Amino acid sequence: MAATTKADGSWGDVMADGRLPRFVLICLGVWISAADSLVTATIMPSVGADLGGYAYFGWATAGFLLGSVLAGASSGLLALRFGLRRATAAAALLYAVGCALSAAGPDIWSFLIGRLLQGMGGGWVVGFCSVAIGLLFPDRLLPRVYAAITAVWGVASLLGPMIGGIFADLGAWRWVFWLFAIQALGVAWAAFVMLPRGDQNEADSRVAWPQLALIAAGVSAIGLADMAHDFARSAALIALGIALLAAMVWVDGRASVRLLPKGTGSLKSIAGAGLATMFLLTTASMGFSIYGPAILQTLAGFSALAAGYVIAGEAAAWTVLGLIVAHLTGAWPVRMIRLGAVVATLGVLLSALVFPSGSVLGVIVAGLFLGGGFGLAWAFMSQRILAALPLDERAIGAAAMTTVRLTGAAVGAAAAGAVANLVGFSEGLSEVTAKAAGFWVFVSILPVAMLGVWTAWRLTAQRA
Repeated sequence: MAATTKADGSWGDVMADGRLPRFVLICLGVWISAADSLVTATIMPSVGADLGGYAYFGWATAGFLLGSVLAGASSGLLALRFGLRRATAAAALLYAVGCALSAAGPDIWSFLIGRLLQGMGGGWVVGFCSVAIGLLFPDRLLPRVYAAITAVWGVASLLGPMIGGIFADLGAWRWVFWLFAIQALGVAWAAFVMLPRGDQNEADSRVAWPQLALIAAGVSAIGLADMAHDFARSAALIALGIALLAAMVWVDGRASVRLLPKGTGSLKSIAGAGLATMFLLTTASMGFSIYGPAILQTLAGFSALAAGYVIAGEAAAWTVLGLIVAHLTGAWPVRMIRLGAVVATLGVLLSALVFPSGSVLGVIVAGLFLGGGFGLAWAFMSQRILAALPLDERAIGAAAMTTVRLTGAAVGAAAAGAVANLVGFSEGLSEVTAKAAGFWVFVSILPVAMLGVWTAWRLTAQRA
């Protein structure tokens, strides 16, 4: 009897009163999206070999992330209009369809369309899981539930490379997507059975479609530079993409429905400097996880499994250092933001130095710097941004950090792909192309990381 009446905020309280099945469902929903990037990065060399898709490495990640941005921004609206049960089940089915298309597709284009659908379905599933947490768990349990979600991401960083590596080394990379399709079908069934129907209404929950369209156009323009195979055209497309993203910020500042907090268009504001830092550093970091496994397999002779775990060290460093510094207060958060930006930038620089040689130890150190820099700074940047916002802006500020992170990751993936293809990666994976990509992917993006250091200083120089 006591087990069902606990109200102390403990783990037992989380599981009490019939909440356990829904808690498991939410964790599984987050898992299928959390594990995706590391699994896909590990198997992409095998995908490229089978489908001739070396020219589209960046799009395998950028397409997924672009779908996640578009879906995540509209998840609250869809949950309100269609009910949490139907919306979550439909999103999981869409993710399963995307997985099946990537698994069964005969060419790289069907694979990439599948990745876009996976991004949309996965983004909606995660968004609806966030809605479910707020609806199904009382406030006293939220710290425990969010701690569990963080743990799911940590588990994904450990198991993702193993799952992708085992299937890739067995020559059965397609079964990775069949495995995740099966899991998604389980989420769809469980959502339809366990989640409340919810109120379906036409509540005034609008979506910032013009800004999302500009994000999609900007990322797509940068991604199309992959296929230009000419420096001038690639540079023009990247410049166009940057201009479209800048236009999004301008339009957002004048829109009635916004993606970003007020004042984000100015680096003189804490929100503007903070979100710019998140965007720039995330953009600069993406080449490591996208091209790292392929380069290690080529130059160091690693298996897909071993290469995946070396690259996963970046995510592990982020998690560990984030936990170590989480208790710091006073002047330390400012110091950690500055130190983290510098350390992450050093990780990009080290990557340019060690990847061309295929030095495994060097790549591990570069990953520790890159992920460790984010671990030192990210939570404190988030805290500083939210603390500077008025109460009525904090919800949009929290959502904006996710949108900015995903957009930066998509832009970084697309830009890395464009640079890699310009130096010959699209012609096939060889020692020469692996060395060239290992140098230029990181050198070309280093100015972006350095700009992130500058905006981090602007963020911390202003009084919160």
